[in-house]
Amino acid sequence: MKIGAIYPHLEIGSDPVVIRDWAQAAEELGYAHILAYDHVLGAVHADREPALWGPYTEESAFHEPFVLFGYFAAATQRVELVTGVLILPQRQTALVAKQAATLDMLCGGRLRLGVGTGWNYVEYDSLNENFKNRGKRQEEQIEVLRELWAKPVVDYNGKYHRIDRAGIKPLPGRQIPIWFGGFSDIAFERAARLGDGFIFGGMQQDNLDALAKLRKLVAEQGRDPDTFGIEAMLNYQSGPDNWRREAQAWKDMGAGYVSMRGMSLRGSEGMSSPQQHIDALKTWWDAVGDLAD
Repeated sequence: MKIGAIYPHLEIGSDPVVIRDWAQAAEELGYAHILAYDHVLGAVHADREPALWGPYTEESAFHEPFVLFGYFAAATQRVELVTGVLILPQRQTALVAKQAATLDMLCGGRLRLGVGTGWNYVEYDSLNENFKNRGKRQEEQIEVLRELWAKPVVDYNGKYHRIDRAGIKPLPGRQIPIWFGGFSDIAFERAARLGDGFIFGGMQQDNLDALAKLRKLVAEQGRDPDTFGIEAMLNYQSGPDNWRREAQAWKDMGAGYVSMRGMSLRGSEGMSSPQQHIDALKTWWDAVGDLAD
């Protein structure tokens, strides 16, 4: 099992030295990957119809993941860089293909592209994308991404995309892994049909319960569940009495990846300084790091 760390975007601040130090500390301790969330815009929740139900507002800080990972590509040597997850349907597909290909080249093939559909319709509207058909468009986006990464010239005519004999250059040299994330049955079904893996972002028992459902869906697609990637997010906030037990549970279930999430959960108190996030990397690793392969 590979053990990663989730970039604490909400609480670490914007000092580039601190951000670099956090990434380098994770790599030096032995973490296998760094996972970062994605939101381009935050929105005021008050007086919305329909209501915005997600956890983030206009006060929530996010660093753009492709730019952030470009920085990490130069600051690190080994760790895999994982979007967990990029809100794919609110972004132009060909541009994502180009950004991902360039990043994968610059980091030496260390990118894993996690994708999802998101919840913030205000963000979609502001980016001039359709929130209502985001799931169907995402399915076609996966096909387009893989076409653009594989062929120097693509001629594609789909429901949502038209590429008239054009391509990106340089090509990434491989099919960048595409993992899905989410919480709904349709997210599990899409992942089983189209994805290389799935990133579980919820709470421990809910995730473990959903794993059996997902593996059944993968098998129904005629795919081998043992070759389908699984990652779970484990919460630092659950406390030292639970850290090892939670990680061991996923290893026992055959998950290939887990990541430590140091940011505060909704309604809980977070860490008070960026240095605490760096210190937490070591504290959690000392408790569970020997479970890593």
